[in-house]
Amino acid sequence: MSEKLSDLERIKAQSRQLRGTLVEGLADPVTGAISDDDNKLLKFHGSYLQDDRDQRDERRRRKLEPAYAFMLRARLPGGVVTPAQWLVFDTLAREHANGTLRITTRQTFQWHGILKGDLKPAIAAIHDALATSIAACGDVVRNVVSTANPVESQGHAEAYAWAARLSDDLAPTTRAYHEIWLDGEALVGEPEPEPLYGRTYLPRKFKIGLAIPPLNDVDVFSQDLGLIAIVEEGQLRGFNVAIGGGMGATHGDPSTYPRLGSVVGFVRPEQVSVVAEAVVSVQRDWGNRVERKHARLKYTLDHQGLDRFIAEVERRAGTSFEPARPFGFDHNGDRYGWVEGHDGRWHLTLHIESGRLADVGSQRWLSGLREIAKVHAGDFRLTCNQNVIVANVPAGERARIDTLVAEHGLDGYRRHSGIRRHAVACVALPTCGLAMAEAERYLPDIVTRIEALLDRHGLIDAPILLRLSGCPNGCSRPYLGEIALVGRAPGRYDLRLAADFSGQRLNRTYRENVDESTILASLEPLFAAYARERKAAEHFGDWLLRSGVLDAPALAVVA
Repeated sequence: MSEKLSDLERIKAQSRQLRGTLVEGLADPVTGAISDDDNKLLKFHGSYLQDDRDQRDERRRRKLEPAYAFMLRARLPGGVVTPAQWLVFDTLAREHANGTLRITTRQTFQWHGILKGDLKPAIAAIHDALATSIAACGDVVRNVVSTANPVESQGHAEAYAWAARLSDDLAPTTRAYHEIWLDGEALVGEPEPEPLYGRTYLPRKFKIGLAIPPLNDVDVFSQDLGLIAIVEEGQLRGFNVAIGGGMGATHGDPSTYPRLGSVVGFVRPEQVSVVAEAVVSVQRDWGNRVERKHARLKYTLDHQGLDRFIAEVERRAGTSFEPARPFGFDHNGDRYGWVEGHDGRWHLTLHIESGRLADVGSQRWLSGLREIAKVHAGDFRLTCNQNVIVANVPAGERARIDTLVAEHGLDGYRRHSGIRRHAVACVALPTCGLAMAEAERYLPDIVTRIEALLDRHGLIDAPILLRLSGCPNGCSRPYLGEIALVGRAPGRYDLRLAADFSGQRLNRTYRENVDESTILASLEPLFAAYARERKAAEHFGDWLLRSGVLDAPALAVVA
């Protein structure tokens, strides 16, 4: 390639398989930070440096360095957590972080506010709990997500097993993680090879998700590689494959955009691993390493052509895609309350607003789940909608779980409005360096104001997907919200409308760069008309499209 590679490509190439000077930087007592180069490498280990933006100006006036701290993220394929792991993660939150646990939209935990000296013991504790943080961030295959309650049939259990297997198969093999965090023997000489990733890993992050129709709770079409399980008579027959999804964009740059994955065919279970590795390897070799804004798989497909990409995947995999099998999705939210599995065990989905587990006043969510973990004999499942499932509960234990849930204020799913139960927000301010506006901290207030409008028109129980993002990068998957607010500046957002309720259609911009009063004034007449004109069981996004509110049709996935 004659064009100059991005600076991050240099950093990766010279890192000696992700080692860089992390050991030296972490040992430096003069600052709470590490170098910018090392921070970029640290992402591959599941962490990165942040600072409290609420304190920036005051600390600058006092001639102090920013209030640096680290975010740490676990790699938990399929979001499965044992009670023993939960208790370890809870302890990390209280002893090494800011006293909260955050469930991410990639079905895992992250911790905020970890000081530099606490980072190594925190990662070691995760390892001792039989989990890891490797590849939870960085230009690699990230945490592999799966439909969060894979216990309705044997086929569901097999689908989750594939998420765990792909996570293992596609993880980096560098020993740097063990050297830096677990006191492993330091490498002498040339770095070990990375059979899949090579010296420079992938051009950009890569996301894989498995969905089991009719529930699309992982937003499978937002993934770089989406696997749609085909379960017939309780047996997993294989997966339809969708490639090229991605949510990120940049304000004012039309060359960046969200994209839904394209369904390219069907593979049988024995072909899954080789096809997944082939897709990753083609993206490794063909992806844009000059302009990072264009480095995701969606841009590779659109620049190289879908047919050419598929042909190369088939060549490397040594197999061909079969025609896609019929499938259908009807929902991409979570199913709250108790659900019985195929084996007679029960699963309770709790609503965790913005995924933040904390103890605030009478709302003792962190403590409540700690008490449940102490007595629970099953496991927990984190969801891509930032909620938690108390899973695999014997019928005789339901009453005890319900008592703990009620005592700690975790039973809001029984009372919350339809839009609150289906709202997702990214962290944004004060810790995210990319945030242009509030998201998580703003969600309770804006939802309350939207609820007042909905209640006025008899829509308080209507399930409506709301997504709130502090910037256009898309961590909360805002482009799949029936209503979405995408941050532009403090207090200002793009209002986007008319995605569907099953994650198969992108929304469109309705109002650009507007404040809260304009957002509410724009929504009020739409809610009034929706209440008057909707058909039976017609969702808000579908009504918006049918009514012609938008100037152009929203973009839908094509199977």
